[in-house]
Amino acid sequence: MQAQIQALLTAMGGAMAGGEAGGSNMGSHMEVAKLTIFNGEAGKVGGFIMACRLFVRMKMRGNTVEEQVQWVLSYVQGGSADVWKENVMEELEAGEVEYELVEEFLTSLRKEFGGGEEKSVKAAELRKLEQGGKSMEEFVQEFKRTARGSKYEGRPLMEEFKRGINGGIRRKLMEVENPLSSIEQWYRRAMALDRNWRESRREEERLRKKEVGGGAQKQERQSLP
Repeated sequence: MQAQIQALLTAMGGAMAGGEAGGSNMGSHMEVAKLTIFNGEAGKVGGFIMACRLFVRMKMRGNTVEEQVQWVLSYVQGGSADVWKENVMEELEAGEVEYELVEEFLTSLRKEFGGGEEKSVKAAELRKLEQGGKSMEEFVQEFKRTARGSKYEGRPLMEEFKRGINGGIRRKLMEVENPLSSIEQWYRRAMALDRNWRESRREEERLRKKEVGGGAQKQERQSLP
């Protein structure tokens, strides 16, 4: 089975290098980011599965389910994942298990390495997030990514977002006339306030430099004979 996986990877590399001219059945010739190795960490299983789905849809539509599963297995390496991978490969080779869709295999992978632990890991990460020096756009994207797959939603999710953003913006948002009632409203208003604040800082800096430069020119003129 390991030799089959290696042969599949070699064939895929040649097909992608040849592009459409080679008559590849790999689907779109668009570039897709290379996957990172998955070693069984619960907190990473969701991102790994999402990346696998994207690659299969864009590059492997014409391949058999067996080839798709073997390709995913080639990126499952190290840690607690090695033993599980070996067992799956033996079951596939012996015909003890068969997947009609690659999604069935990805579901079994999530159950094995994610389960309730993934939600706990995501929730812990969410509680640690703080905006700090990041722009609000950057923080919102990071917050959304971490919140996805956690147990938080509704009011608890809004409370975690409020806790994570910088105090000045938090106070302004809590003082608005019409209270924000959804996490999307918090996202939009927080990003708008942050953009306005940063633009104001840039304008102040520009005016300060202009005043400093003007004062220097005036002093230079006064010192001329």
